[in-house]
Amino acid sequence: VPALATERRFAQRLRECLEEEQLLDARYRLQPAPGGRVALPVLEEKLSQLCPPPEVPCELLRIQAPVPSRAARRRPPAQELREELRRLLAGSWSEELEREVPHAWQRHGDLVLLSEDSFKAAPWQRLGSALWETVASALGARRVARRGRVMPDGLRTPSVTLLLGQDGWVEHVDNGIRYTFDVTKCMFSPGNITEKLRVASLPCSGEVLVDLYAGIGYFTLPFLVHAGAAFVHACEWNSHAVEALHRTLVLNGVRDRCHIHAGDSRQLELRDVADRVNLGLIPSSEEGWPVACRVLKKDTGGVLHIHHNVETRPAPAPPQTPALPAGRGSAEAAASGGEAQHPTEDGRKDTLGARLRPEWQSWAEATGTRIQGLLAELHGRPWRTRVLHIEAVKSYAPHVHHLVLDLECRPVLP
Repeated sequence: VPALATERRFAQRLRECLEEEQLLDARYRLQPAPGGRVALPVLEEKLSQLCPPPEVPCELLRIQAPVPSRAARRRPPAQELREELRRLLAGSWSEELEREVPHAWQRHGDLVLLSEDSFKAAPWQRLGSALWETVASALGARRVARRGRVMPDGLRTPSVTLLLGQDGWVEHVDNGIRYTFDVTKCMFSPGNITEKLRVASLPCSGEVLVDLYAGIGYFTLPFLVHAGAAFVHACEWNSHAVEALHRTLVLNGVRDRCHIHAGDSRQLELRDVADRVNLGLIPSSEEGWPVACRVLKKDTGGVLHIHHNVETRPAPAPPQTPALPAGRGSAEAAASGGEAQHPTEDGRKDTLGARLRPEWQSWAEATGTRIQGLLAELHGRPWRTRVLHIEAVKSYAPHVHHLVLDLECRPVLP
């Protein structure tokens, strides 16, 4: 089991940090480590998200014989919830009610967010506050909310009902960044974690960035906190998200390096300021392309991160080909399991390889041509564009993928 070992005097601080970021492996106890230190077990699948406090000296090690925690010997939360509800309903339990008990939920601090189809039947409603107090107790929470459908108001306002508790403000730790928002007014998108981790590793030191669709700071904060951007202009038209973004910037100590432009980003008056522009809107950020071209530095250009949902045809089954004899083929392909490797912006290589669909490449090239034309028309001189990287974030539906294109844009010098 992976664990972080630190001196005893730092153990509590490190434990609090890991618990806040939901990285602590609750199945195992804290254990002694060599040198009089304490080892705190962490989740294997979240090792890439580790970001311990800089003031806490620690190192990663492996525990060969971990000791199970008391929590691990207790019933799983889902089982605990069902058994508590059975007792609450006494003889009224039925298969219909069983289907409405959630198997999973989102947790934001001391608030659990249930799915929209949870506890809708009349017997549940008659229980009133006793139901929500039972749910909170079984799941180790203090507040309970239920998600509804996203409202079609152009702001992606969530339809969330607070069932237990006084307000919906929560704090969520993601890759060492503390986000705060009101779950009844703003959405949090955990599905974009791979892209947030990727932009956090980009070489942005000293750069000025414009984030055209900032929301509560999904990408604004990784660019500021981890990627080293010197300054970010964050554009957002949802007033609730603007308030959450302001609080989150303060919470992470970067408020002085960000200016929030509240309102429609299409009306943004900035020009000639950005080394980099983030266009994190799906299904398409196309309406923001002219603005992105205007804010790029006219003499040096920069990089656009363009989000888009791209439809692809079903991939045909790969042909059965004999394995290459030892020593044949390129070392690079062999190192990546037979997939061609593609360099990312900062020189790293990924293994998108065979997953890079022709439709994705066609969309990227067509987008580059469109942007090149917009820039030439805006500035009255030729520009060049170059596809640096195509990132597949996630699949939205069969054959529809959320992609991000890193597009380099530079003026052609005389």
